[in-house]
Amino acid sequence: MTFSRPIAPVANALRERFRTVRAASLALAAPLSAEDQCIQSMPDASPTKWHLAHTTWFFETVLLQPHAPDYRPFDARFHYLFNSYYEALGPRHPRPQRGLLTRPSLDEVHAYRRHVDEAVLALLAAPGKLDWAAIEPIVALGLNHEEQHQELLLTDILHALSCNPLLPAYKPASGPALRLAAVPAEVRWLAQPGGTVEVGHAGDGFCFDNETPRHAALLRPYAIADRLVNCGDYAQFIADGGYRRPELWLSDGWATVQAQGWRHPAYWLEADDPRIATLGAGSGHAAPSGWQVFGLHGVRPMEADAPVAQLSFYEAAAYAEWAGARLPTEFEWEAAFDAPGITQMNGHVWQWTRSSYDPYPGFRPLPGIAAEYNGKFMVGQLVLRGGSVATPAGHARPSYRNFFPPAARWQFSGLRLAKDL
Repeated sequence: MTFSRPIAPVANALRERFRTVRAASLALAAPLSAEDQCIQSMPDASPTKWHLAHTTWFFETVLLQPHAPDYRPFDARFHYLFNSYYEALGPRHPRPQRGLLTRPSLDEVHAYRRHVDEAVLALLAAPGKLDWAAIEPIVALGLNHEEQHQELLLTDILHALSCNPLLPAYKPASGPALRLAAVPAEVRWLAQPGGTVEVGHAGDGFCFDNETPRHAALLRPYAIADRLVNCGDYAQFIADGGYRRPELWLSDGWATVQAQGWRHPAYWLEADDPRIATLGAGSGHAAPSGWQVFGLHGVRPMEADAPVAQLSFYEAAAYAEWAGARLPTEFEWEAAFDAPGITQMNGHVWQWTRSSYDPYPGFRPLPGIAAEYNGKFMVGQLVLRGGSVATPAGHARPSYRNFFPPAARWQFSGLRLAKDL
């Protein structure tokens, strides 16, 4: 990597970004008790405390140990406890058992973060003495990795709190819960010409390796919805028996619906849900009626024009079939990102696409340990685009590729419709 500017200003900016990102993780965890931060509600989720430790482990293992000769690990045992999936770095504590790590304590994890933060900032204080071309990309990757875990911290704790019969809020809302009476706007279809389009990261700024290389994709003419599918839309699908009609579902999706007993999005609550009755207990107020939605601010009345969230790919595909449409491919989505009239492309919900998570033509993983970051997961998963309310500001971009297995529904994941022309 060649720098056209002096290294010191770049290093100073990176030091400040490092402080900002690391502080943001602690701020996200601050509303949670020590007990909250240790819980693991399912194998696919991780405790808040583990997220705080693992992102620290990344900087210690990938940056400090290879590049800071005088660095001494905080606790050698943490190398085993907080590795995630890096086979090249040896064995690790089993992922489904992260919630058993009552020790080290939360205070010890915070001390671990301080120890590593001081070492990283000291390392970046003398960039002229470093192999800056090697170090700067590692720090950038580590910060973007931490931002990914900030989003996971929120989605994972939301799932954990949804399992609590008291349905506690992660952070109480500042205003009252009001049911919106406005009728959501009808979907407008935006015609797209198709043809040969360039997709993938254009090379300006940071990207993950799975966004490269930029390449040409051939698209047939198509139309894409100007907005996301909202809760009001999805409530009509439910009312029309969407979860009882096998003809709408992919075979694996229908089998999952039957096995899991799905009848609505993951955090929707029906009026007869026994947990609803407890919400008014002791307050002198009647229990809420109608659809309620559990979110980061607790239980709130369903807002008809809010994007529907916590959907699996199977549910998104079934809704699209019911609506007489389909899901866009990831390349259709990317090509339409700046289309005139399109809205809600970023920062609302991750949007399922009809694209398998596969390598781009000519894909090469990052060198070294980071080679395990993305490439080895390119099988059996679907691509999502767009970022969500839990995605850190500035983290997502048009070429960003998120991915989950088709049954995953604890993320802020929804959908946008497309159709052929």
